[in-house]
Amino acid sequence: MTRPRRFDLIAFDWDGTLFDSTALITRCIQAACADLGVAVPSDKDASYVIGMGLIDALQHAAPGLPRERYPELGQRYRHHYFAKQHEIVLFKGTIEMLKALKARNHWLAVATGKSRTGLNEALTTVELHGVFDGTRTADETASKPNPLMLQELMREFGVDPERTLMIGDTTHDLQLAQNAGAASVGVSYGAHTPESFAQYKPLHIAHSVADLDDWLARHA
Repeated sequence: MTRPRRFDLIAFDWDGTLFDSTALITRCIQAACADLGVAVPSDKDASYVIGMGLIDALQHAAPGLPRERYPELGQRYRHHYFAKQHEIVLFKGTIEMLKALKARNHWLAVATGKSRTGLNEALTTVELHGVFDGTRTADETASKPNPLMLQELMREFGVDPERTLMIGDTTHDLQLAQNAGAASVGVSYGAHTPESFAQYKPLHIAHSVADLDDWLARHA
């Protein structure tokens, strides 16, 4: 007998969940702060903001910077990131996992704090255009953990919250799912420590893509 499908729509965060970019983003945030002469955040503080929209993230990372200089800080971040983005890759096993989910007829989506330009460039770099049925970025809707980007994806595919799963590496992702009334799965190999996930009640915490793939095959 074929096991009934639990989730119709599976939405993934990008950085730190599918794309092994956490360390680079952390370094670029720190370098941008150094360029502007503001206090350089620790690795922990810089990685905490990953998943937010860029301006929201930089406001948290450099709270002492005058608000009118945040666009300048964003430009310096982009300068450092785009110079190095060719060095980062998908986590091992990601493409195989996504193909298996497509074969089981799930809708697949990306809900990310990246910009539209940044996500499109990343999808092209790793040749994943056409794999995802829908995408939302922080510059075209509300930033996480506001539930709007996930709500928009659910409306796009006509999927109810109880049939939607959000997968991410940060508390912002899991809180996004909770705010939208959807289920979530956390991954421990990205920006946030899994100890911080408990209050958002993820169905599972995956410690590798292989672990995530196995859980999705058995439970999604």
